[in-house]
Amino acid sequence: MIYALNIGAAILVGLLLTRLGNKFKLPDVTSYLMAGLLLGPCLIGALGIPGLGFHSFEEVEILSPFNDVALGFIAFAIGSEFRWSHIKQTGKAAVIIGILQAVITTALVDVVLIGVSFVLPDLLTLSDALILGAIAAATERAATLLVVRQYKAKGVVTSTLLPVVALDDAVGLILFTVSFGVATHLNAPGGADAATLIVEPMLEIIGSIGVGALLGWLLTHIARIFHSNRNRNSLIVSFIIFGVCISTMKFHIGSLHFGLSSLLVNMMLGTIFCNFCKKSEDLMDRADRWSAPLMTLFFVLSGAELNLFAFGNVLVLAIGLIYIVTRCVGKYYGAAISASISKSPKEVRKWLGITLFPQAGVALGMAATVAARMGADGAMIRNVVLFGVMIYEMVGPSLTKYALTKAGEITPLQ
Repeated sequence: MIYALNIGAAILVGLLLTRLGNKFKLPDVTSYLMAGLLLGPCLIGALGIPGLGFHSFEEVEILSPFNDVALGFIAFAIGSEFRWSHIKQTGKAAVIIGILQAVITTALVDVVLIGVSFVLPDLLTLSDALILGAIAAATERAATLLVVRQYKAKGVVTSTLLPVVALDDAVGLILFTVSFGVATHLNAPGGADAATLIVEPMLEIIGSIGVGALLGWLLTHIARIFHSNRNRNSLIVSFIIFGVCISTMKFHIGSLHFGLSSLLVNMMLGTIFCNFCKKSEDLMDRADRWSAPLMTLFFVLSGAELNLFAFGNVLVLAIGLIYIVTRCVGKYYGAAISASISKSPKEVRKWLGITLFPQAGVALGMAATVAARMGADGAMIRNVVLFGVMIYEMVGPSLTKYALTKAGEITPLQ
């Protein structure tokens, strides 16, 4: 019962803090993370009062199955962005920018952090650097979309931004799967040969996409049996949970050993379903509303996982700041370079990169995956990402508003 009480308290405190956060124009995600930090083992949880906060990081870890399912919903929602009819409308410019700026950002963060890992090998390993580079590619959709809707932004930057952000997360998931696979094998006893480093991550990607596509095909056909949206919605939830559970399986082909990515499986599940089910748009919207409490819990738990004591070390704090600054530089110049290559208007080249700074949901999902699979070895990655998200979510929406205003897509009167 104590864990049920913690879950109820986490959701309640998270929601209450959004009321306070709104007065300071902070995104809800930031309020949820602050609620988790407040209830976590570093603050209220440290008091040791039964039922009040999380007394240890182990207590937070026990609730990780809720995080796994929440990640499934996040990935499923990303897949819904790849409706073929929408992709045809966005044009090749958004596709070029979405892919290229993500790759440039990952490459830049990788290079800088790998350099840091050689200087501070006891704090940041080569594996940590590779994984953080991949996580850097992801951009927060919710905060960006909130600014666009709130200020009714319209123009060439806005029309390019929305599809780029959706594609950004998909590219980030693929980069993360590859980087995480390589990092895992680098950490393995005795290391791994070159063939294993390349083949096993590719098998994970191909296997995840294949399983996700199969689940999407089954979901589409089984959904036709039911005529009630309530039952169809329950069916979607069950398939997302199937995708999460199947992703825990391990496969062996000769000397090769690989698993599946829950994020990629459920992203592909959403992609296939949204393209082949006629009522998918309404059903996905209903599933999104149903999962709201689960998402609140996910972000609060993510905040509770932030170990403030780790940042008592100035060098650890410096690594977090290096990650934040390098990612912003990568996003800004990556967007400018890719926009130039795609021959986009000068407004896009100048201002799009700033609108890509916010980071939250998918990045937190990747960090949670790392923490679940790598345990203590993933602590540095989780703390750096959580620290970055706190900073990005506090200043990111304001920077997005500034960039769109300078681009002439938000009028001062709004």
